Amino acid sequence: MKVGTVNLDVPRVIFGTATLGNLFVDLPEETKLEISRQWFETGDTVVVDTAGKYGAGLALEVIGNNLRALNADPDKVIVSNKLGWKRVPLTTAEPTFEPGAWVGLKNDAVQCIGYDGILECWEQGNSLLGDGYQSQFLSIHDPDEYLAAAVSGDDRDRRMADILDAYKALGELRDQGKCWAIGVGSKDWKAIQAIDEHVKLDWVMLANSLTIYRHPQELLDFVESLNRRSIPIFNSAVFHAGYMVGGQSFDYRELDLSNPADQKIADYRDRFFALCESHSVKPAAACVEFALSPPGVVSIALSSSKPERVTSNVELANTRLSDTFWRQAKETGLLATDYPYLGNQ
Repeated sequence: MKVGTVNLDVPRVIFGTATLGNLFVDLPEETKLEISRQWFETGDTVVVDTAGKYGAGLALEVIGNNLRALNADPDKVIVSNKLGWKRVPLTTAEPTFEPGAWVGLKNDAVQCIGYDGILECWEQGNSLLGDGYQSQFLSIHDPDEYLAAAVSGDDRDRRMADILDAYKALGELRDQGKCWAIGVGSKDWKAIQAIDEHVKLDWVMLANSLTIYRHPQELLDFVESLNRRSIPIFNSAVFHAGYMVGGQSFDYRELDLSNPADQKIADYRDRFFALCESHSVKPAAACVEFALSPPGVVSIALSSSKPERVTSNVELANTRLSDTFWRQAKETGLLATDYPYLGNQ
């Protein structure tokens, strides 16, 4: 497929790297190296999704160090770097960005969105990766959060102008051959839709939005629009921060079961688990097959803090469940009854 300026055979699974930046846990260096080693057991080309925000640049450093330790062929590695956060010295007891999420960091991070800021993030990202490797895919990280922080309509307009200035810089890097493709990653798909109106995107990454639990028709319509224009989609965070496979946090927060909206989420999971158990299906397999089912979704981003799960995650992307399972998901209200891509046989 054509992605930006190159033709690529993008693998079904791309590897998330937040855990290499110490998200919630400070893994031993040998464990992080083994995670990276397992990437290369899964296929010919490895695509790694990372960000300057992950551990205030720690994930980028670890990726570069691991690739050099493994003597990885640079032609077999594609690094997708989400830009918008820059490493700065740590001057407080704990990092000031996303308190409580990152463990054992020696640096802090600040948001830098705009023409000059994005170029600084790009230069720093390649420096942190180090010799031999660089970012081929570039994007703006969580532009939805940047827009959501606006305190007025005028402030939102200014922030959107910052984002478009940042994309001007990325477009110039693409035109100069300094990267292959530019895209966007966001938890709020409507922010992607707004950017898509102004920017020639080469790819899109959806997070927490196109999942078995959450798949509104207006999003499916937007996905169809992207597919018609041959803009590939990477789907991510399809377990809702692990909740749909048994974790405690839904979209990175603890549920309050006294809240009717949160109780609805918990009830959904109970019914979902019951359906999976009745068909001897792993919840993760159902989540992944759904996430890959819309036309235009070419890959899913999966990450793990355990090396042994890297290859099993890839196997999930090749698992096909029965039409009976998907029909019953519709019949029980777990899946929209008019969802067109599963359970129609």
